[in-house]
Amino acid sequence: MSWQAYVDDHLMADIDGCHLTASAIIGHDGSVWAQSSTFPEFKPGEITAIMNDFESPGTLAPTGLHIGGVKYMVIQGESGVVIRGKKGSGGATIMKTRLALIIGIYDEPMAPGQCNVMVERMGDYLVEQGL
Repeated sequence: MSWQAYVDDHLMADIDGCHLTASAIIGHDGSVWAQSSTFPEFKPGEITAIMNDFESPGTLAPTGLHIGGVKYMVIQGESGVVIRGKKGSGGATIMKTRLALIIGIYDEPMAPGQCNVMVERMGDYLVEQGL
């Protein structure tokens, strides 16, 4: 299965009548493995800041999580594994695997928990595969 199929068929799939606004699978170096057509372009330093927070949890809290120039307030995640952000009625979830970052961005009517399930289920699968 291609990386794009993981995004199109799994991350962007319908869950209870809702779906992510955008999603991507990104290498730790910032290289895009696959992304939805709606995924924003990363700004310089955003991937570095995200990777730094995985290495030293809490570093994003003072400045916020930025994806494509959009700032999200960092909310509770799983230290070193998952970063979650909130902005108005939407937000983002990022899960780190051995080689990649799985990113999901959502807005209403999708609930935060639904986004977490989509991203973390894909991340767990990739971890099981050694990726």
